[in-house]
Amino acid sequence: MSGVREWKRTAGLYLAGVLVSGFGTTAMWLVSGIWVKSLTGSDSLAALTGFALWAPALFGPLLGTFVDRVRRRPLMVAANAAMAALLPVLLWVDSADRVWLLFAVLLVYGAQGAVQDAAESALAASALDERLLGDFNGLRMTVNEAVKLVAPLAAAGMFARWGGGPVVLLDAATFALAGGVFALMRVREERPERRDPGARGRWRAETAEGLRILCGSSVLRALVPAASFTMLLAGLNGAAIYTVVDRGLGHDPAYAGVLYAVQGAGSVAAGLAAGPLLRRIPEHRLAAVGLALFALAAGARALPYDAVALAASAGIGLGLPWVLIATMTAVQREAPKAAVGRAAATANTLVFVPNAVALALGAGLVAVLDVRVLLPVLAVAGAAGALALTAATARRSADARERAEV
Repeated sequence: MSGVREWKRTAGLYLAGVLVSGFGTTAMWLVSGIWVKSLTGSDSLAALTGFALWAPALFGPLLGTFVDRVRRRPLMVAANAAMAALLPVLLWVDSADRVWLLFAVLLVYGAQGAVQDAAESALAASALDERLLGDFNGLRMTVNEAVKLVAPLAAAGMFARWGGGPVVLLDAATFALAGGVFALMRVREERPERRDPGARGRWRAETAEGLRILCGSSVLRALVPAASFTMLLAGLNGAAIYTVVDRGLGHDPAYAGVLYAVQGAGSVAAGLAAGPLLRRIPEHRLAAVGLALFALAAGARALPYDAVALAASAGIGLGLPWVLIATMTAVQREAPKAAVGRAAATANTLVFVPNAVALALGAGLVAVLDVRVLLPVLAVAGAAGALALTAATARRSADARERAEV
């Protein structure tokens, strides 16, 4: 019973930290683009704020190697404290010629996020019962998505009334509070193995180990590319949202907020259901179901009916997180405990960078291709991806049975 209580306490503190930091991060993510637009009048510079936050994900494998060289809980505490100390620098951003400072901080922000994600995944894999990783990752998704239902509205209201300064201070406070919460967690971590700087300690070899782990596992060889493909399609779908709202449904752009809210509600439900589902079915099956549901819902957005659009948004919110939760849970289970940081960070890079690329590609496609064509094609591609994932895992199971019989 004491072990169960300790697990609940650790998971509760961790999720509380995710909730607090997630609120501030979501608020800052929204306000940074509005802030740049208000100071410079440039839509392009405002769009680059998102790129600045995403760019450090390209260095995920290297950052994951750093995570595996230190204890994860102290690293999470220090990373949050460092951001709390850095963010007030943005109080000096009050004119267009100081916008560069905002971009510099956003790059650090993105790097801290990549380190935090890798450290959280590694710490969960080492501190929690493996059978409950699906539940834990599902709850983490639920917390993150629930925050997104509230934080953007709060941040937009604060910026409209008082400007960017109060949002910066709010974000800094949430980082400080999250660091304090993480410091309260009682987890047992083995001291990381000392690396020989002349041989095994070479950064290049250690960084490449994350990719070798993903390629060396038959489970991850199927799941990570499927998740990457899913996020590629998700980026194209996201780029089409305003065209769907305007040309398809005949609403003002603000109606996209309604669709995103419904999608967020679907993601909350997906997170709550993921753990119980992963105790009954393997990760690849949940991912295939999630991809198929996402594809069906994205294709349905081509129909010009409000009820269909709302149902499709809920379906996207339900299916997309299942792919991500299943993939990350598999990474945590398949990777050696000492290398989960590298494996998770490498997987995050492979999965999420295509989403950023697809958002840019989709912005061009919707200008030349009718969404009534684009979205059904996307749906067919997603359904084919779900079938390919199912077929690949079926072949793997058949091969395993043959080897067992021999």
